[in-house]
Amino acid sequence: MVGDVVLGLPALQLLEQQGYDLQLYGKGWAKSLLAGHGWHCTARAGKLGDRIAQLKALRAHCRQLDPGFDQRINTLVMPNSFSSAFEPRWAGLKPAGYARDGRSLLLRRAWRPDPPAHALDGFWGLACRLTGTPMPPPDHIELTVVPAVQAQADALLASHNLSPGFICIVPYAAGDVDGKDKRWPDFPAFTRQLLTHDTRQVITCPGPGEEAIAQNDHPGVLSLPKLGLDVYLGVLKRASLVISNDTGPAHMAAAVGTPVLSVLGPTNPDQWRPWGPKNRVAQRPSRQWPSVDEVLQKVDA
Repeated sequence: MVGDVVLGLPALQLLEQQGYDLQLYGKGWAKSLLAGHGWHCTARAGKLGDRIAQLKALRAHCRQLDPGFDQRINTLVMPNSFSSAFEPRWAGLKPAGYARDGRSLLLRRAWRPDPPAHALDGFWGLACRLTGTPMPPPDHIELTVVPAVQAQADALLASHNLSPGFICIVPYAAGDVDGKDKRWPDFPAFTRQLLTHDTRQVITCPGPGEEAIAQNDHPGVLSLPKLGLDVYLGVLKRASLVISNDTGPAHMAAAVGTPVLSVLGPTNPDQWRPWGPKNRVAQRPSRQWPSVDEVLQKVDA
């Protein structure tokens, strides 16, 4: 998921600082999301056989770069799924990761996960274990936007007469938490009040299939649909505030330095809040949704 990749970024940066030449393997959109960091990224194929072939080719490439590649732990498995350990092991790699989902026998090194904490701590802990450098994680994430892509985002904003300092709302979210929807049910009512309450321009950037939500539930908000993740980052960087459900763009915004107001219901903020000192959470006790007025007060704070 997009949020997981963003929260894993400090771990990747630690590995790079410790001298690792990163060869990333994951979803196709990860390349554009992380383009500003210059890492080689292979887009994971759809079929299992093709994925194994990809990993074998990547292994052969790494063996050419490093003759000792096969003599050590050479793959860090950041997801917790069974398949993420099974596939590299089948391809002849030597993976390490957390001992979860019955995959310990597939891992050449299986670490016991720490007590539940923020998701960033989990990814950070993997990098610390692999490098043998225990240290606290950074207090914020630094996700770089390619300058040429930032120029594209700025040109898009200018074409809509948008200046930096607008508000971006993200009333979308996929999936659920314990069977409860992650989308704030009062978001449409909140947006109507926000448009009269705040003098800043308000925009939203719906992804594929989300355009109807923007049009029907949030009229009066400028919609910039179907942006690539790289351009979306550039747009988020120019916002003065992002108001979001529990979803990937909230983590993207926080990682480019934009303050985020995260409106949460069933989500555990200790595990999934946007990372960084500029970010705030609107949530009632016992993981209940806040009221419209409570969120408006957070906007003004």
